[in-house]
Amino acid sequence: MTQGTRIDIKDLQGRIRGDVLTPADRDYDETRKIWNGMIDRRPRLIVRCTETGDVIEALSFARQNGLPVCVRSGGHGVGGHSVRDGALMIDLSTMKGVEVDPERRVARVEAGVLLGQLDAETQPFGLAVPAGVVTHTGIAGLTLGGGIGWLMRKHGLTVDNVRSFDVVTAGGETLKASAGENSDLFWGLCGGGGNFGIVTSFEFTLVPAGPEVMAGVIVHPAADARDVLRFYRDFIADAPDELTTIVNLRHAPPAPFLPESVHGKPVVLIAACYAGPTEEAVEVLRPLREYGAPLADAVEPRQFTDFQGLFDASVLHGQRYYWKSEYLGPLSDDAIDTMVAHAWEAPSPKSYSIMFHMGGAIRRVGEAETAFQGRGAEHALNINGVWTDPAGDEQEIAWARDFWTDMQPYSTGVYVNFLGDEGEDRVRAAYGSEKYERLVRLKRKYDPENVFSSNQNISPG
Repeated sequence: MTQGTRIDIKDLQGRIRGDVLTPADRDYDETRKIWNGMIDRRPRLIVRCTETGDVIEALSFARQNGLPVCVRSGGHGVGGHSVRDGALMIDLSTMKGVEVDPERRVARVEAGVLLGQLDAETQPFGLAVPAGVVTHTGIAGLTLGGGIGWLMRKHGLTVDNVRSFDVVTAGGETLKASAGENSDLFWGLCGGGGNFGIVTSFEFTLVPAGPEVMAGVIVHPAADARDVLRFYRDFIADAPDELTTIVNLRHAPPAPFLPESVHGKPVVLIAACYAGPTEEAVEVLRPLREYGAPLADAVEPRQFTDFQGLFDASVLHGQRYYWKSEYLGPLSDDAIDTMVAHAWEAPSPKSYSIMFHMGGAIRRVGEAETAFQGRGAEHALNINGVWTDPAGDEQEIAWARDFWTDMQPYSTGVYVNFLGDEGEDRVRAAYGSEKYERLVRLKRKYDPENVFSSNQNISPG
C-alpha cells in the first residue's frame, strides 16, 4: 500500500480501547520519538494499546490494509527498529501492569514496563528481576535479547528468569510459551528478539536482592589505565558469582563524589555491585578498593533502586547514539592497549566505552538451552558514540567504527541487544550459524511472511 492510499481510521478506532494517532494529531510527534535522537521516522499510524485485544486488532488492521508493522515497548533500542516510516506502530508503552506475588517469588509484567518501574514494585519485598543497568530501559526488548545487568553473575540473564511469555502471533493467535507449553517458541523468545510474535506480558521468577546492596564506583585517572585494567583483569579472575563489575572508560561526570577539578577529565570508572551480605562484600572488594591511588571510592551500602540509576544521566533521551560492540575473551595486554589507545579519542566528551564482566551463573546454563548466544564470553564491550549536534555525526561514527575495527582480533562474537542497524551478517554473527538456522526454522513456523521484520531480523527465506 502506498502512503496516499485511503484507509478507514474510524474502523480501527472503533475496534480498540486505546488511542489511534495520525500525523495530524497533537501527540503524534512526541509519541513517535524514541530514545536515540538520531532516529526520525514517521509511522502512518500509531496505535497506543491498553490490552492484548488492542494488539490483536491493530495487527489485524495492518495486515488487512497492507501496512508494515513495527512494535514499540520501551523504545530504547539503539537501531530504532521500534519506529518505521509508513508503518502501523503497535505501541505497548502504556501497558504498565506489574503483579508481584512475594510468597511464590513471581511477577507478571506487561510489555510497556521500564526497569525502574519494575524495581519499584519488587524492591519493597527485597526481590528483583535480574535486568539491566539503566532504569528507563524497557523490560521487553531487554528480555527478548537476553538481558545483562547487575545481578547476572549471581542469578543469570533476564531470560534465565522468565517462566513464560504471553504472545500474539503474526496470525493474531494468542499463545503462552513456557518450558512446558509451546516450548520451541519459548526457546526462541529467550534471546531471539521480536521475530516470532508480540509479547504482551512476561512472567518472571524473582530473586532475593536489596533493598540495600554494597555497590558503587571507584575512579582512576586515565593516565593509569593500562595498569588499572591489568590489575582488574587479575582481580576478576577469581571473583565470586555475587560480584558483578563494569568498566567505563569515559570523561568524568559532574558527580558529587568527585572533586570539581576532575570533572570532564578522562578516567577509568569501575562500578561494582555485590549480590550478597555486606560483610562478605567488604572483604571481596578490599583488593579492588586498595589498589593504586584512585580519585574517588564511592563504594558503600546503598539502595539497589538508587544504584540501578547510576548510568541514567549518561544516556539521556534525545541525544544522538551510535554503538559498535563485541564479546571479548579474557583481556590480553594487547586488547587493553588497544582499548586505551582509542577510548578517549572521541570528539564528544559524552562518548564512552563500557565493558561488562560476564561469566558466573550465565555460563552455567547450556549454550543450546536458549536462543541467547554468548554464554562463554568473558566480557561484553560496547563502544558508545554519544553527542547532540547532527554536525558531529560523521566524526563520532568514525571514532566508534575505528575503535571497533581495531578490537576485532579479540572478538568472540556479539550481543544482539548491542547491535545497531547493521544488517543480516551481523545478526547471524550474534547467534552463530547453527543457532541462526534453528531460528530461521522457527521463523518459518511462526512468522513465515516476516510480518515482524522491523527488528534484528531473522528472515524466513
